[in-house]
Amino acid sequence: MRILIACEESQEVCKAFRAKGHEAYSCDVLPCSGGHPEWHLQGYLEDVIGSGADWDMIIAFPPCTYLCSSGLHWNKKDPGRQEKTEYALSFVQMIFERDCSRIALENPIGCISSRIRKPDQIIQPYQFGHDASKATCLWLKGLPLLMPTQYIEPRIVAGKQRWANQTDSGQNKLPPSKNRAKERSKTYGGVAEAMANQWGDEILL
Repeated sequence: MRILIACEESQEVCKAFRAKGHEAYSCDVLPCSGGHPEWHLQGYLEDVIGSGADWDMIIAFPPCTYLCSSGLHWNKKDPGRQEKTEYALSFVQMIFERDCSRIALENPIGCISSRIRKPDQIIQPYQFGHDASKATCLWLKGLPLLMPTQYIEPRIVAGKQRWANQTDSGQNKLPPSKNRAKERSKTYGGVAEAMANQWGDEILL
């Protein structure tokens, strides 16, 4: 089946679906870093996605910079940021409106929930075999909820749960760098495999 993995340069999800035998393509304005440029459609999503009818499934990871709760407070301090948030929301709405029977959209907790609709579920990497915490929202159309595959126990610090990617106070351990945003946005392999195994089978029903 033909699957479009939108806004993905890492190809983590694309490769997981390819391993299941599906004709999956990643799409991003950046070159892919996943090692398979033959599966990558570099360019603007609007030019690739079309009406959506040519795709059996669309899984989208729109940039969260102007959508996530952790950055929205800057909108009141930087006059240009609110306009960028509005554009980001219109980009998300464009994906939701495509004529495709199966759509999944992923993003952190943010204004999509209040401005468009609440997510169908919130998942964590520690539910899929990774010693890490990262609350991730999924908005679904024509797809079942993603079922956890392997729970990883946290360490307990002063009565609070912490995973390996967190400091004892709960902050993310990834140090500041020019690649920090790209590294943090990469889909965990266990989540990608769950999508391919569960939604890949769903598409064949």
